Amino acid sequence: MYSSTGNDGRLDNRQGRYFFLIMFLMTILLFILSFRLGYYDIPTKDVLKVLFAKIYPIKHTWPDEYEVIIINLRLPRIIAAMLVGAALSMAGAVYQGMFQNPLASPDILGVSSGAGFGAALAISMGLSYQYVQVSAFVFGLGVVGVAYSLAGRIRYGQIISLILAGAILGSLCSAGITLLKYLADTVDRLPAITFWLMGSLASVYFDELYIAIIPMMIGLVIIVVMRWRINVLTLGDEEARSLGINPRNIRLLVITGATLLSASAVCIAGIIGWIGLIVPHIIRYFTGPEYSRLIPGCLLGGAFFLLVVDNLARTLSTMEIPLGVLIAIVGAPFLLNLIIQEREW
Repeated sequence: MYSSTGNDGRLDNRQGRYFFLIMFLMTILLFILSFRLGYYDIPTKDVLKVLFAKIYPIKHTWPDEYEVIIINLRLPRIIAAMLVGAALSMAGAVYQGMFQNPLASPDILGVSSGAGFGAALAISMGLSYQYVQVSAFVFGLGVVGVAYSLAGRIRYGQIISLILAGAILGSLCSAGITLLKYLADTVDRLPAITFWLMGSLASVYFDELYIAIIPMMIGLVIIVVMRWRINVLTLGDEEARSLGINPRNIRLLVITGATLLSASAVCIAGIIGWIGLIVPHIIRYFTGPEYSRLIPGCLLGGAFFLLVVDNLARTLSTMEIPLGVLIAIVGAPFLLNLIIQEREW
């Protein structure tokens, strides 16, 4: 882990407050500016008026189409970007601590592959978008549940067994996705499956958010409440037992929370990689490995990061660029730099 000296990026209490204040203000500013981005330009003062009018009645001085664009189109997408980014980054930070591996990410137990298979199956059956989301969520959770059950039958340590079981099931789900794409209708179903797997927020509306918000909030509460015990688990099982903590039960609870976050994020936006790997390392550089700071830092940092990427995805070209493509362009060089420098985290 990073040392506790002030020169390695870890902040003292006063610097920490400044860091979170700056991150919070930057996120709020980006939230407001994001409403202006798009094919239809809307002045900032009208954006603020429309948003404020939903809280407190004010005089209607803006065109009606502004309200439709802001509330029905851009607001759910912006909220979705912030929720998905925060969820994936927090889950990544938790998995990196649980498995004591700086390269761990939210799909380490196969949740992304399982959710991808569930979504591809629902799309190939011609189900509506809401059923695609539900199928993705159920299969994502199911794969992790099966992986945890199989880990008890593998004769290695719990951490290694979980990783092996997740890798095996993830590979199986990836094969299933390939088979479904091979059998899918090339005119309609195959493009839909491919687009969903690349990750996007283009089709997100409030109805889609309602499906995922409850399990996402449950996962968030679990992670926030257990953040102190995550610190202990990062020291190893023996140290945890010496402090009177049952590492197996705590790890199961924490993994459940992180999996709820990951599965909810995937069912909203499709498969979006790298966020759970990139953002925790960036935030950890500023806050240190202490999870009482790392978790809220990842919440703000993940929301900010994905909102930036989503804004770029819908403004860089006349055709929307899939989020997975843009993030991979950033993530691959970051991972290479991490490996070359061999930073101790």
